[in-house]
Amino acid sequence: MRQSQSLFEDLSMLSHDLLPTQPEARTWKKGHFFSIWMGSVHNIPSYVTIGGFFALGLTIWQVFFIIMISSVLLAGMLVLNGHAGAKYGIPFSILLRSSFGVRGAVFPGVLRGIIAAIMWFGLQTYAGSLAVSILIGEFWPGFFSLGGNWSFLGLNLTNFLSFLLFWFINVFFIFAGIDSLGKLNKIISPLVFVVFGGMSVWAVNLAGGIIPILNYSPKGIEGSPVLIFISCISAILATWVAQIVSVSDVTRFARSNGDQSIGQIVGLILTYFLFAIASITIIIGSEIAFGVPIWNVLEVIDKFDSTFAIAISLLTLCLSTISVNIVGNIIPAGYQLAALFPKKLGFKSGALISTIIGILIMPWKLMEDSTSIFSFLNLVGGLLSPVIGIMLAHYFFISKKKINLQDLYSSRQTTKPVNIPALSATLLAGIFSLIGNFLPILKPLYSISWFTGIFSAVILYLFFNWVNYRTIKAAKYFPGAAKRG
Repeated sequence: MRQSQSLFEDLSMLSHDLLPTQPEARTWKKGHFFSIWMGSVHNIPSYVTIGGFFALGLTIWQVFFIIMISSVLLAGMLVLNGHAGAKYGIPFSILLRSSFGVRGAVFPGVLRGIIAAIMWFGLQTYAGSLAVSILIGEFWPGFFSLGGNWSFLGLNLTNFLSFLLFWFINVFFIFAGIDSLGKLNKIISPLVFVVFGGMSVWAVNLAGGIIPILNYSPKGIEGSPVLIFISCISAILATWVAQIVSVSDVTRFARSNGDQSIGQIVGLILTYFLFAIASITIIIGSEIAFGVPIWNVLEVIDKFDSTFAIAISLLTLCLSTISVNIVGNIIPAGYQLAALFPKKLGFKSGALISTIIGILIMPWKLMEDSTSIFSFLNLVGGLLSPVIGIMLAHYFFISKKKINLQDLYSSRQTTKPVNIPALSATLLAGIFSLIGNFLPILKPLYSISWFTGIFSAVILYLFFNWVNYRTIKAAKYFPGAAKRG
């Protein structure tokens, strides 16, 4: 479907980057989507999460099925929320207008595209820069002693240079174009399988074979097994809430919905299968060998005795982090800033500004207090999961997969600028998903906040729309009563 600029003669925005993707730019095939999320799966926080599951007393098979069930649910959510992007070629900042209204979309858009994206960009960039420091130090040991006691806002010269270098590499991909991201992911794909497959073999050898790992005996679960099982699935999916919201930013470049659907489903399930094997063998194998489980991938790499293995592993982690940053943080932030300031910013300028803010928030300082970071991110996640529910309910049940693009881009909309039912359902569902953090009696809702937020948002939004429909229908047949009311 070709959308020319003449179709939008009354645009309220001037940025070409926000217009529907032209057919010639829709070049992403199944292979692109197969590898795009690998970096989001294989990273330090993911391994720490699985380590937490074992700390709860789960068996290796329970953890394995939790991971695989999560992968299937995640793939389904990404495909469903990515459908509109592939069909209409629009970014998430514009897609939000369909369900929240042009002005109403500002709240969820800023929450996802600016606050969460910039925060995560800073944290991921700093985490990646630590791997860069280790990688450089492997070949240049003197790198760690550069600058002596020199410090810049808490960063020594080594970490400061590594952070700037890694930041510049991320910025490079802003100007290199979307095709460069596809090429990057094609490089990452085989590296991930080789590196993490190698880590798995290494861990099995440490443990004395696969049998000791399979015979691992956990301490046992305390509490409801069903609730713990569901809460673990929710924990994995909660780390993906932002990517699910903005997935149309990448599916808009798909050749078809079949490409993004098959690519994401096969890619995520296979990647999580490898992740399940690698994470379980590494964590349990290291516990058998050293008496203490290793949850940090960098600590695993540090125990390798081969310079080549260390270098290729660190390089893979760095590339994976760049991929996560581009897809999950830079792209959403760039499009959202362009949507907020259409006459002044395009995608590239908006993305560049977001990366600069990512430095100004001093992420290395934020990481000194992990409690406050995760409290903030849990708050954002608790509000974003309802946004997913609203987007899906509106697209599939209310609009029946039909979007009026002219209305989304025009300054003379035929719909209300703010969709009150959508915003109301989002806020109420957000309260439901987070209230258990403050009221112990409702803690089960908080422990499965991903499910709570999405399902309550869908139910509330459909109910509010039903009430709205009945009110309009009553006003049509009883205009006098409506006026008196």
